[in-house]
Amino acid sequence: MADAVLKQLQDERECEGLLECMLGLNELDRGVFRLLVKCPESMTVDQIAEVIDRERTTAYRSVKRLQEAGVATKEQESCPKGGYHHVYRPTDPDKIADEFQRMLNEWYANTGQLIHEFRDTYAEGCPSEMEP
Repeated sequence: MADAVLKQLQDERECEGLLECMLGLNELDRGVFRLLVKCPESMTVDQIAEVIDRERTTAYRSVKRLQEAGVATKEQESCPKGGYHHVYRPTDPDKIADEFQRMLNEWYANTGQLIHEFRDTYAEGCPSEMEP
């Protein structure tokens, strides 16, 4: 087996690694996701920025990536003195897990097709256009 694949299979994995591996989220994004999961209430970008000790724009970019990845949701809440603000909360873990499963199934099917094409292409030796 190729060393790269073997290394991936042997590496110790954590479930949170799926956020990086399957969705491409960085360390900050994963930290913000953990924060949203641990917090019993929805959070504003200002609250998130304060907890992670980063600028508001940095916190906003992170929650935006979480939203785009489908692991956080944005809702509008009314303010007691009028107006509104947006709050963020994690997406239901079952929904996230179902999406991971869908992505894995799609990857598996696509990879299986590529293996089949590889077998068909190289089963009879070197194709004539590649012969020396």
